[in-house]
Amino acid sequence: MADGTVPVTAGARRRLALVGDCADCHGLCCVALPFAASADFARSKPAGTPCGHLGADSGCGIHARLRESGYAGCAVFDCFGAGQRVSQVTFGGRDWRGDPELARRMFAVFPVQRQLHELLWYLTVARSLPAAAPFADRLDPALAETERLVDADADELLALDVPAHRDGVNALLLAVSERARAGLPAARRYRRGADLVGARLRRADLRGANLRGALLLAAELGGADLRGADLIGADLRAADLRGARLDGALFVTQAQLNAARGDGATTVPEGLTRPAHWAG
Repeated sequence: MADGTVPVTAGARRRLALVGDCADCHGLCCVALPFAASADFARSKPAGTPCGHLGADSGCGIHARLRESGYAGCAVFDCFGAGQRVSQVTFGGRDWRGDPELARRMFAVFPVQRQLHELLWYLTVARSLPAAAPFADRLDPALAETERLVDADADELLALDVPAHRDGVNALLLAVSERARAGLPAARRYRRGADLVGARLRRADLRGANLRGALLLAAELGGADLRGADLIGADLRAADLRGARLDGALFVTQAQLNAARGDGATTVPEGLTRPAHWAG
């Protein structure tokens, strides 16, 4: 532009709107969702019940020490911007406190919006890939329809067949993934949902590997080359990514990075942030 300002592309605008902003949310993830006592949560909580650490200002009382307090699951969770969308757009800034019926509807809409925002994230990433060009005539309508849905009212969202919409999007994402990975060294390695818990894959050449939905809990991936690998839905909790190459990996989310262990030598995909706890 003439004034030197870099124009914001449509994809970048989508990404900016797909990042959680707790300041504009009414603490929906801390109320609407359930969690069970485990390595990720110090205590159990049923859906629709506020977490004991949620303040009157919708802030978390232990946000700065979630991991140390036994709430690593909260440190990892990402709503993809659904929280502020439900709070500020779907329900026009109204707070669920003091209105049981409003609370019930907000808590029911939130998981739907969260899934739509996640799909919108994946579609945006897919559309930015060179391999997506042959699928533009299908990707663009899918993006437009998902964007329309996130702006829909509560009644339409609650009536939405989310699994059906997700299935259609997943078919597109898989087609783009297969084209992007074709010809890479590990393109034929593994299948969706592969059980790789604790697998020893240090310095492995995993370029183009199909790791969709793979169980990579505590896997040793230090120094591994994951460029072009499809990691959509992969469970990377406690996975060792120190020195691994993730730049160019497909469909990696911030939540996956937050769940893993890495260091200053770990490369991360464009648009994502190196987690603060990796420094340790």
